[in-house]
Amino acid sequence: MNHQEHCIGKKKAIIVVSFGTSYPEIIKMNIESIENRIRDAFPDYEVRRAFTSRAIIKRLLERDGVQIDNERQALERLRAEGYQEVYIQPLHIVPGAEYDKVKRLVSYYGHAKERVFEIIRLGRPLLYLMGQGNHPDDYAIAIKALVAQLPDVDQESAVVLMGHGGMHPANAAYSVLQLKLEDAGYNRVFVYTVEGFPSLGRIIDKLKQKKIKKVALMPFLLVAGDHANKDMVGENENSAKSQLLAAGFQVEGYLHGLGENTAIQDIYVAHLRSAITNPHHGHN
Repeated sequence: MNHQEHCIGKKKAIIVVSFGTSYPEIIKMNIESIENRIRDAFPDYEVRRAFTSRAIIKRLLERDGVQIDNERQALERLRAEGYQEVYIQPLHIVPGAEYDKVKRLVSYYGHAKERVFEIIRLGRPLLYLMGQGNHPDDYAIAIKALVAQLPDVDQESAVVLMGHGGMHPANAAYSVLQLKLEDAGYNRVFVYTVEGFPSLGRIIDKLKQKKIKKVALMPFLLVAGDHANKDMVGENENSAKSQLLAAGFQVEGYLHGLGENTAIQDIYVAHLRSAITNPHHGHN
């Protein structure tokens, strides 16, 4: 049997895993769009969907009768169906708590006494490597992709990106992104997070220093779901829009997730390709 015949006999699958969203239209535009790009790029692989949010999975099942696997169920299903090679591509933005959840699982299956899969590997999220040594700079690549969807800003305008953030050390990624934006010459693009650092208050001070009058608010999230609609442009007084208006700025909201951006989709495909082609891949 030659090598090619040997490969054809193996069942290979890709799980595309994200936090998820309960808006069907947003799933289509931001998640399904990436899954379809992955199907086109890897026609020999079965491509499956998984969400890490148990609450979203529950809501979709109860409200729409739609069953979506969590990361463990998706792997168990592939195991039961006899798949030997499994690659998982997370659609997470930073290697935070949700990514860790998947990483732990991959590690568990990868080091189990009885080998469940011949190969199980995890691709990296959007922002991971910073260009150290011979590694790519995920931030510089993401910034280039992001710039494709930024509105044109004049001297009195700025773009404010809203990330998720949290207590996880990976929250530092947003500050790295801010530094790398400045290094790339984008002096009127600012990053804040809903639940971490940098805060919006810090950005408001910067906007005042730069004598900015108009602000375009954009989600730096895979999907423009609850966080974008409530925390970013909601009518409540704590939303970013309300705080910016109260501080005297003109504000426009831009409600599109990063998943809609074809240049961002390309990055996820590239990260998956790197996991598949590199046997010494550093993230399994």
